[in-house]
Amino acid sequence: MAEPIPPITLPPATNPSQEGKWLQQALHRWLDQEFIPEGVNAEIAERAAQVFVRQRLEGENDVGSLVIAIVTEMQAFDFSKSFFSEFAVANAVSDLLLESLGIDRCCGQ
Repeated sequence: MAEPIPPITLPPATNPSQEGKWLQQALHRWLDQEFIPEGVNAEIAERAAQVFVRQRLEGENDVGSLVIAIVTEMQAFDFSKSFFSEFAVANAVSDLLLESLGIDRCCGQ
């Protein structure tokens, strides 16, 4: 039987607003580079960062739980003017967080 993947946990938040600002800027840059820069990308990044900061303020450190919260709350966002969806945004946030922790996200390692 395969071994379960261990959870990935962020260190406890010491400055959630600074983390949110970093995430907003990093996600906005990623969104603009992934396809084409669109005005809505700033709104998407801002909203995802708001969800992230609120979750961190509530004590959430598990990356998987943070990603699920972003998917869930971004479902209310109007993506009609974007190439992206709530799933693409949450996956990008996950990748950015893993990269910030020095975890290689390639090939399940």
